[in-house]
Amino acid sequence: MTDPSPDFYAIEELLEPEEIGIRNRVRAFCEKEVTPRINEYWERAEFPFELVPRLAEVGIVGGTIEGYGCPGMSAVSAGLVAAELARADGSVGTFNGVHSFLAMQSIALLGDEEQRERWLPEMARLEKIGAFGLTEPQHGSDAVELETSARRDGDAYVLNGQKKWIGNGSIADYVIIWARGEDGAVGGYVVEKGTPGYEATVMTGKTALRAVWQAEITLSDVRVPVENRLANCSSFKDVSRVLDRTRYTVAWRALGLATASYELALAHALQREQFGQPIAGFQLVQDKLARMLAEITSMQLMCWRLSKLADAGRMTAAMASLAKMNHAAKARAIVADARDILGGDGILIDHHVARHHADMEAVFTFEGTDSVQALIVGREITGLSAIGGRRPTG
Repeated sequence: MTDPSPDFYAIEELLEPEEIGIRNRVRAFCEKEVTPRINEYWERAEFPFELVPRLAEVGIVGGTIEGYGCPGMSAVSAGLVAAELARADGSVGTFNGVHSFLAMQSIALLGDEEQRERWLPEMARLEKIGAFGLTEPQHGSDAVELETSARRDGDAYVLNGQKKWIGNGSIADYVIIWARGEDGAVGGYVVEKGTPGYEATVMTGKTALRAVWQAEITLSDVRVPVENRLANCSSFKDVSRVLDRTRYTVAWRALGLATASYELALAHALQREQFGQPIAGFQLVQDKLARMLAEITSMQLMCWRLSKLADAGRMTAAMASLAKMNHAAKARAIVADARDILGGDGILIDHHVARHHADMEAVFTFEGTDSVQALIVGREITGLSAIGGRRPTG
């Protein structure tokens, strides 16, 4: 009797009943609503607006935030949600990651009580969509050097600059723009939809995460009311706090993509016959499947432990970076092996693996590249920072 479950070490026994319930709820939503229709959106590079109100009904938006209509779930539950959404589709997972974690967490962590009450409840109901405007055309990994400016003018701040790769940036009702004030300090400014001078253009030509839109943003004398500046943000270190709190979910998303690809490869190998038998009976295929499962099992354990540390308030930035670095690389290899096992079918999106294979390239890069994550870990274990190069002279 074969056991196709990727839970080879019975990790489900480590989960709380509430965590299992949340995971199962998201899985049911994905199987009913996402998987049957996402390929057509992905192929057309269109955002699935019809899924937004249905996602709101699942009761997961806002993740670990407590109050304001948010579920206040554990970090383990939030990780399971991220994995399940990514297991169905990386684009849907990215939409929720930007909205629930980057945008909403910024408000929850760095806003004052009035701001949290003003924005979070309707974001939790997905009546309003959020975005996180940090990276710029010339500043990705070195986002700390951002050049977008904020100047006080009476009862408003005036923003000027450009942003790039901003998920949800063209459809969001609240876009958190990170800008440098006249004193040089970085602050967060919530730009509301329809504000004059805010222009967002959907980026085209993407070969990954095609069903979620990233935008290039131009800010031309955008006036933001003083009360829209996040009250508890005074430096880029506060931005880093948000990123550190959300990066562990990216490791879970990599796990979700890897798990889906393994499951699809195993199912295909068991039913696809060549040379008179299922290809799952050949040694080379079994070797690939066994190694894929070993990596997934180690990723599951690492994700669970990291989230338990997060729940205990013990997760460090380097811990989150280690998981993102490890899982993105491992998942990238797993989806490549899955694509190989499916043969020609592996490049057809009808079989889903091709979509996961393409989407994994984006996950490998965003929220910190492989090299940057390694340098964050390296700084932690050596006490020496290798981040930040020197321009050649002469």
